[in-house]
Amino acid sequence: MREHRFVRVTWRRFFARFAIMLMSLSVSLSLVSRAFGGTAQQPRPTSDQARPRIEPSLFENLEWRNIGPAIMGGRTTDIEGVPGNPNIVYVATASGGLWKTTNGGITWTPIFDRQGTISIGDIAIDPRNPDVIWVGTGESNTRNSVSFGDGVYKSTDGGKTWRHLGLRDTRHISRILIHPQNPDIVYVGAVGHAFGPNEERGVFMTTDGGQTWQKVLYIDAQHGVSDMDIDPRNPNILYAAMWHFERKPWTHRSGSEKGGVFKSVDGGRTWRKLERGLPKLLGRIGVKVAPSNPQVVYVIAESKEGTLFRSEDWGETFREVSREVRIVSRGFYYSDLRVDPWDENRVYAIASSLFVS
Repeated sequence: MREHRFVRVTWRRFFARFAIMLMSLSVSLSLVSRAFGGTAQQPRPTSDQARPRIEPSLFENLEWRNIGPAIMGGRTTDIEGVPGNPNIVYVATASGGLWKTTNGGITWTPIFDRQGTISIGDIAIDPRNPDVIWVGTGESNTRNSVSFGDGVYKSTDGGKTWRHLGLRDTRHISRILIHPQNPDIVYVGAVGHAFGPNEERGVFMTTDGGQTWQKVLYIDAQHGVSDMDIDPRNPNILYAAMWHFERKPWTHRSGSEKGGVFKSVDGGRTWRKLERGLPKLLGRIGVKVAPSNPQVVYVIAESKEGTLFRSEDWGETFREVSREVRIVSRGFYYSDLRVDPWDENRVYAIASSLFVS
């Protein structure tokens, strides 16, 4: 049984190693592309033999600097790059709108200042057309200073203009997923109101590019979606983390036995709860599919019975692989992770610090 042992990532080590995983969002992508004669739009290799090995020493002498958009800022909720053009990056913020750079971070432009809110929960870029950007408003990290949003927006011209597409009462959106083969199919995971119950929460699906929405996963007025992911090779398989929470100005309640991880195998039309190997009582949950091997699924969660769980059969059974409590420090606020796109065994836990296993 593989056990995941986490170490805290120092900033020097973080930038040396994490740059490899985020090549599409940094100058490292162009360095690697030139070094190996490839382009950012080449198909993803499926094995170690099919791709060149990149040594961390390649990045050890890089000098890192703050590239903005300001000398200091509040919470950053999402960062997205454009495959094939490493100079274009979008940065979403909790209460400062959406920013865009087209020159690799030398200058930044706010592109979401004239909408109904400047609190962003998540953004997604159409993999087939990078001019199409989806924005889910309302930060999903429900601290007592959280700002709320007013639904979903879409741009078809790289952020020059925006159109509001509904779901106004979701307030806080945690995740947007675009179907990798059909960009008209989009999934939105909504946390819902932070300070009280409401009906417009759960998983929503559109099949017509946002003209209409259908609620496809819902428990009750106090459970929302803390995270979602999609199988990149079989987009009919989706995972959604349903989280019960109640935010008050003076406290926060998190977790219930009705919440948990849910799976769909028919493109989001029906869902069932995954329970084998997972604790019955879970607080905030993060769920991620390993891009290099989608049958490997990770769950990170607030729990007294372990903090990281791994499945090797598309979520049908899980086993505990870590009890490291530091990776869920302030679990109601973070409980998030990323899997190295090239290595199913390298996992990054995002908490008060960054950890890697």
